Amino acid sequence: MKNQILILLIFLKTLAAQGQSKMENKFITWDDFVKGFGKEMVSAEDVFKNMSDSGLKDNCLSKMDFTFISDDKENLIRLSEFLSSHYPYVLHEVKKYGSLWEVNGETNEIPMTADNLMYWSLDMYKRGYEFDSTLDAYGGLFDPRSPNFPDLANLKAEYYFDKGIDCYNNGDLSGSIFNWSLAIAIDSKDPNAYYSRAIVKNELYTWKSALKDYDKAIEIAPKFGSALINRGGLKDENGDYQGAIEDYEKVLQFDDSSLENKQQAYFNLGNTKLNLKDKRAACENWNRALELGADYAKDKIDEYCKGKKK
Repeated sequence: MKNQILILLIFLKTLAAQGQSKMENKFITWDDFVKGFGKEMVSAEDVFKNMSDSGLKDNCLSKMDFTFISDDKENLIRLSEFLSSHYPYVLHEVKKYGSLWEVNGETNEIPMTADNLMYWSLDMYKRGYEFDSTLDAYGGLFDPRSPNFPDLANLKAEYYFDKGIDCYNNGDLSGSIFNWSLAIAIDSKDPNAYYSRAIVKNELYTWKSALKDYDKAIEIAPKFGSALINRGGLKDENGDYQGAIEDYEKVLQFDDSSLENKQQAYFNLGNTKLNLKDKRAACENWNRALELGADYAKDKIDEYCKGKKK
């Protein structure tokens, strides 16, 4: 039995839903980060191809060695401390590298696929940015003559799901994806694994792939309220306002929707209506959310609506 389900609902326009706020970085600015994002994905493809050409098979367990660089030694020290405490990685001493500083490390064994390597690299790219550092190089460490693979026996699905939860709660974003992907490989009909993986994919800025996982979760479980709310949030953030409204209204039509889901569906519906310049409908939905106990709707009502609710 699963220990817990990952619940993270997107509150549109009140929380930084799945997004990384800009930081006052000097070595890698926000613009640098955005410009380099696509290149990071291409680099991961190239590294995976080279590993495959060397005999790598899908889900073969492989460690990765990696290097981060920065112009500030303290940035790398703090990054090393963060990675060591949140990921099962080994980090080495920060050393001078020409005019810069570098730190090398090694991961635990990762079930290697093209997607897993891409999400690992995006995770590390994001973590580097958070400490004004950049992922400079990485490569796989595996022996094609004696490959090891994870156990994909039927009884392991819940084990990998729970391990994914543990990784996520510890801050190991890519580790959570690896484990939920293994759970899906064993049991492709588990909506919770798709839903949970979608949350992390969105945190790693791959919203289109996240949307596909939400789609799959809802296909399997049409009354999955949390997945509908999050999918609606993604649709809204990317301009599909009508699609977002349809998802929120589905949640509100279910007789057994939880109070929390109803609150958030009304609140998000209000925000989407505001995006459509329908302030009256926006205020009606925010007020409905507040009536149901969603105190977080007060700020929107105070800012946009006449006859403010207190």
